Amino acid sequence: MAEKVINNEELFILDVRNADAFEDWKIDGRKFEYLNIPYFELLDGVEDILPKIPTDKDVLVVCAKEGSSMMVAEMLSEAGRTVAYLAGGMKTWSEYLEPIKVGDLTGGGELYQFVRLGKGCLSYMVISGGEAAIIDAVRFTDAFTSFADDKNVKIKYVYDTHLHADHISGGRHIAAATGATYYLPPKDAEEVVFDYAPLIDGTTVQIGASQIDVGAIYSPGHTIGSTSFVVDNKYLLTGDILFIDSIGRPDLAGLAEDWVGDLRETLYKRYRELSDELIVLPAHFMIIDELNGDGTVAKRLGQLFAENHGLNIKDGVNFRSIVTDHLPPQPNAYQEIRQVNMGKLTPAQDEQTEMEIGPNRCAVR
Repeated sequence: MAEKVINNEELFILDVRNADAFEDWKIDGRKFEYLNIPYFELLDGVEDILPKIPTDKDVLVVCAKEGSSMMVAEMLSEAGRTVAYLAGGMKTWSEYLEPIKVGDLTGGGELYQFVRLGKGCLSYMVISGGEAAIIDAVRFTDAFTSFADDKNVKIKYVYDTHLHADHISGGRHIAAATGATYYLPPKDAEEVVFDYAPLIDGTTVQIGASQIDVGAIYSPGHTIGSTSFVVDNKYLLTGDILFIDSIGRPDLAGLAEDWVGDLRETLYKRYRELSDELIVLPAHFMIIDELNGDGTVAKRLGQLFAENHGLNIKDGVNFRSIVTDHLPPQPNAYQEIRQVNMGKLTPAQDEQTEMEIGPNRCAVR
C-alpha cells in the first residue's frame, strides 16, 4: 500500500466500514478510486455491486480491523473477481512507518524521514559517524531502534518538539531502551512525571565525528513550549508550527486565545529571520498532495513564504480570527493522549491504538 501511495499507482478501494468512518478517514492516494458500501449491506451477497467493481485495475477491500474485508473479499473471489484485502485493516495502516531518505549531510551524514502514511505523522533520524538523533518519534519504538541497528549507529539523543496531543510519543521509551538523552521543552513539561533534559532556545548538540549541528529554536504557538530545529544549516524541522499546506493550531491545550499571538510571532518574525533556502520538514502532513515524488514531505522555506496562505495574512486581527474561529474538530482522545505523553496514564497497546484512530488534526484548515 505504501508503494502504491508513494508511486502514484492506480487502485480501486472498496471500503466496507460505516459511512461516517469512511468520510472521516480513509486511505489517500492521488490515483485511487473509492466505493464505500457498509459491510452489513453485503451480508446477502455482492452481486448488486459487481458492476461497480472494475476488472481492469487492482481492487483492495478495506475495513477497520480486517475481518469484514476478508469476508467480502472472499465473496468477491467466489463471484469470479480477483481482489485483495488489507491485512490488519485501517488499524494496521495507521501504524505503518515508511523510512525515506531526505538527503545527505556534511561529512557523509544522512537525514531520514519516517512517514506514517495512515496518520500523517512525520518523524526524523539524523545519522552521522555512528551516532543518531531522533526527533518526534511515534510510539512504534522498534521501527527506530531496528533502523538504527541496520545502519549500525547508536541513538544518542531523542527529542520531542512539543508535548504531542494527536499521537503517543515514543521518545522517552526509545531513550530508556538505548541510554539516549531525552529532551522535552520545559514549558510543555510542567506536569510530566518522568525525568527529561530541558530543550530550550539555543540547545545544540553535534552528531558523530562530523559534528553535524542539531540546534533548537524556541518557536511557540502550537504549544507554549514548541521548539524547532535547524539541522546542518540545511533543514528546518518545524514540529507542528508550520506545515507544507497550512499552519499549526494553538488550541489543543484550550489556550487558543493566549497562544495565537505566539504563533504569529513565530511564523511572521522568528521564521522570517531564517534563510529562505532552509528545507522545511514538518511533524505532520494533512493531505496526500503534500508528498513529493519520492514520498518525502518537504519544501523550501522561501516557497512556503510565497505559497502558504497561513504565512500571508497581513492583518493581525484577521489572522487571529482565522486561527481561532475556524478550527477543525479536536483530535481523537487528545486529552487522554496528552496525559499519556505526560506519563500520567499507561494504557495497554489496544487502548493506545484506539486513542490514535483517525486522521491527525494539528493544522488550521
